[in-house]
Amino acid sequence: MVTFLAYSFNIRFNVDLTLLHIAIIFPLVFTIRGSFRRREKALEHLSAFRSNLKTVQAFLMSNNGLTEQEKTESVDILIEINETVLQHLAKTTYSLKELDIITDKVFQFTLEKDSSLKRSLRDKVFRFMRDVHRSIENLHSIHSHRTPISLKAYCGVFVYVFPFIYAPTIIYAVDSESLYWVVYIVVILTEFILISLYNIQDDLEYPFDNIGTDDINLDNFKISR
Repeated sequence: MVTFLAYSFNIRFNVDLTLLHIAIIFPLVFTIRGSFRRREKALEHLSAFRSNLKTVQAFLMSNNGLTEQEKTESVDILIEINETVLQHLAKTTYSLKELDIITDKVFQFTLEKDSSLKRSLRDKVFRFMRDVHRSIENLHSIHSHRTPISLKAYCGVFVYVFPFIYAPTIIYAVDSESLYWVVYIVVILTEFILISLYNIQDDLEYPFDNIGTDDINLDNFKISR
């Protein structure tokens, strides 16, 4: 559309595109790298979250002082923590109040079963639950803090403004009416690349919603998978 208008109104000029490339490509690549690192960190914290819950489960299940009903109760609490955290990540809500209430159930359970649990076992449970809390806080930070809005808006504006500068410049560089199709191909291909990079960044920065093809499959981090 922009190329057609430039031809229709004979708009052409010579602009050095180096600064424009730096102004657009560099911020896009920067935000993509940041989003990719955030996704890798999320995978790391999710793995730690699940493994620590499984370790707490193993400690409680191996304790002979607990009855089978008490062991089942402890497993149900851990599964509730696991599923609630994963559901929280898949939503757009940012409150941790419900998660704090649920994770405190492990502490309450160990206090109620004080006579059935050895002190060394309680200490191990508390230590690994501390790591669970740390993983939850890190995941929540990734969930709620993403690419700075100003930087993302800057990239979006330049991606859509770029053709208005790029098309007349390419027309000027080609300077041949018979090669108009080359101008169309170059402008469309360049804009396609920029929009694709922008969409990739947009998908990567929130890896929990299962919208993009590279999003994290949260079902893989359930205790009972």
